[in-house]
Amino acid sequence: MIADPLTQPMHILVVDDNPNNLKVLAEAILGCGWKALMATDGESAIEQTEYAHPDLILLDVMMPGIDGFETCRRLKANPHTQNTPVIFMTALADATDKVKGLEIGAVDYITKPFQQEEVIARLKLHLKISHLTRTLEHRVQERTAQLTKSVQDLQQTQLQLVQSEKMSTLGQLVAGIGHEINNPVGFISGNCSHIEQYMNDLLRLINLYQEKLPDPDPDIDDLVEEIDLDYLTEDLPKLLASMNQGINRLKEMSLSLRTFARSDISSKIDYQIHEGIDSTLMLLQHRLKGNGDRSAIKVVKQYNELPPIACYPGQLNQVFMNIIANAIDAFEECNDNQHALQTTTKPQTITVTTSVDAQAETVTISIQDNGPGMVPEVLARIFEPSFTTKPVGKGTGLGLAISHQIIVSKHNGQINCLSHPGQGTSFIITLPI
Repeated sequence: MIADPLTQPMHILVVDDNPNNLKVLAEAILGCGWKALMATDGESAIEQTEYAHPDLILLDVMMPGIDGFETCRRLKANPHTQNTPVIFMTALADATDKVKGLEIGAVDYITKPFQQEEVIARLKLHLKISHLTRTLEHRVQERTAQLTKSVQDLQQTQLQLVQSEKMSTLGQLVAGIGHEINNPVGFISGNCSHIEQYMNDLLRLINLYQEKLPDPDPDIDDLVEEIDLDYLTEDLPKLLASMNQGINRLKEMSLSLRTFARSDISSKIDYQIHEGIDSTLMLLQHRLKGNGDRSAIKVVKQYNELPPIACYPGQLNQVFMNIIANAIDAFEECNDNQHALQTTTKPQTITVTTSVDAQAETVTISIQDNGPGMVPEVLARIFEPSFTTKPVGKGTGLGLAISHQIIVSKHNGQINCLSHPGQGTSFIITLPI
């Protein structure tokens, strides 16, 4: 319910160089239960508004010093008094002067000689209008704040849905890939040891034949020369060793996939952060390698000993993936630009540093690159949903927004970004143990 402004203690500033006018107006104002403030010139009126904060100003046009028009201009130029209603009092009947006053910012005119009843009626009207205007502005601000919060809540809900769907889809995909990889890898790995044993037995047998039969049949000599037995004997163990390395690589990739996309949506578990970072780097290894257009991206790991922390591993790994993949994207974009300009590139490096603050019971993960960096306008918006600087089809603008939500909302942590054009970018993640 809106309170009646006419029953509230109002302060009316009367500005007039005529003492009789001041006295009459002050008595009328006091008779309405309001408080009267008085000034005899424009300068003192402006000074008085700085500390008295009147609710309405009755302002004479013709005064010594600065006139009412100039006084009104200065009042309207001041943020503290620009919304205070000003009513001019004048003996001038020229319509041009009235229009001038209204254009400056006055809300009404009272013509001298005035009647007290008319003055009070106009004061009541404009005090009520002013009060209603302020009330409406306040309600608009409240409504705007509510709508802004609703939009933010909607964006957060959308991000949660996108994140949950991505993690669910990723978990199913990884489970299927892991299953498909593990079966043939297990089969090959199990048989490699037997193949190696059989190979060694056959080579021993050939050596024994060569010792016992130093003068073989000419056909055998021809076959030995055709297949280059000495080279075959030397190279075959190397081939098996290379196959074993490939099998171990597949095992590591399968393990990295399972580590990266943990199905841990329902509850937190104790987890070693380094495992998540390593699995992410393993999955991005193909993008870190060099090619014909650029050299390899060097990864420097500066790990300190960390305790396991209670977290959602799959979601944290998604954060690491988003940040490191963005760094690689920035390097690639920079390489494209420099290749077009035929300029040399500096060694590209991503440095991952971890540390623990035992007193604060937090761990810190810093992911830093020496890429092109970001201008302040972009840096200020990187965590906004749907904001991206990438071309259409290469980015959705959700990766860092989801990362921010995972760190802040899901883990009660902090994520900050520092970046300067030409000097690279650093993401600092702080998580409670």
